[in-house]
Amino acid sequence: MSIIEARNIQRSFDEIKVLSGLDIDVKKGEFLAITGRSGVGKSTLLAILGTHDLDHGGSLSIADTSTDGLSPSELAALRRDYLGFVFQDFHLLPALTAIENVILPTVFSGGNLEIARAQAFEVLDKLSVRADETPTSLLSRGERQRVAVARGLVNRPSVLLADEPSASLDEESEKTLFDLLDDLRRQQNFALIAVVHSTGVLSRADRILELKGGVLHEVL
Repeated sequence: MSIIEARNIQRSFDEIKVLSGLDIDVKKGEFLAITGRSGVGKSTLLAILGTHDLDHGGSLSIADTSTDGLSPSELAALRRDYLGFVFQDFHLLPALTAIENVILPTVFSGGNLEIARAQAFEVLDKLSVRADETPTSLLSRGERQRVAVARGLVNRPSVLLADEPSASLDEESEKTLFDLLDDLRRQQNFALIAVVHSTGVLSRADRILELKGGVLHEVL
């Protein structure tokens, strides 16, 4: 059973067609790697699958719920209940602590802060990030990376969407990050959809899809 089903996804910017009738199915628990040359539309695809970009053609369903016609509050609830995000540039608030950054999605979506705080401590501990009063601006880049991952996982999503999560990490740090993600994915059975280029990371994926010419091509 697919947790995400997308059919005939189309997206253009100023008459430049980026996605041209793209189809994708994502099963719960799988690691799906998306690759392709720079500028081909990988981040655009993640934004659409994550319901942040709504200006597209075609249909998108998440957990058997069509996103077509949903109100902003309904979309926020869908993201809160099923989706987690790890952005390429982290998007952390530097003056806030790790815990405060991790629970932000719950604050914005109106979820239970007490539960979110407990889950934040749990996931930060699993990711070996200190949950003290240190602002994230003083953390190392690797620690900030793990805070961003923790924020994506705090609501125990069914799908984690990650846009080049290890792009700025060295090979050893990248391996450590994906070892942690693999362990958490097996424990929590979430699907991981990640834009990646590293051969070492691609070798971990259950499936590799290359975005080329506006559509996805199965590599593995």
